[in-house]
Amino acid sequence: MNPIYDSLPPERALEVEQIARLMYETRENRRKVLEALGAADEAGLLARIATGEIPEHPAYEHYLAARILADTHQAARETISQHLKEANR
Repeated sequence: MNPIYDSLPPERALEVEQIARLMYETRENRRKVLEALGAADEAGLLARIATGEIPEHPAYEHYLAARILADTHQAARETISQHLKEANR
């Protein structure tokens, strides 16, 4: 296992490893969703939908998916950060 997990109990290390995997998957899937519509971020995608540059359907659903993926990624980052802070006390 990665040295970052050395200070964690085995069950916590496994949990952190799974959350890290979730972070990777959400980041990559968000990137793919945005890339498929030629957007750099959710705000840009929403602006293009609002101006009619791209059709609302299914672009708005893609916008929502990208937002959910970004929010999930951030929540996972915060969870890992909290686990590591607790481990390093």
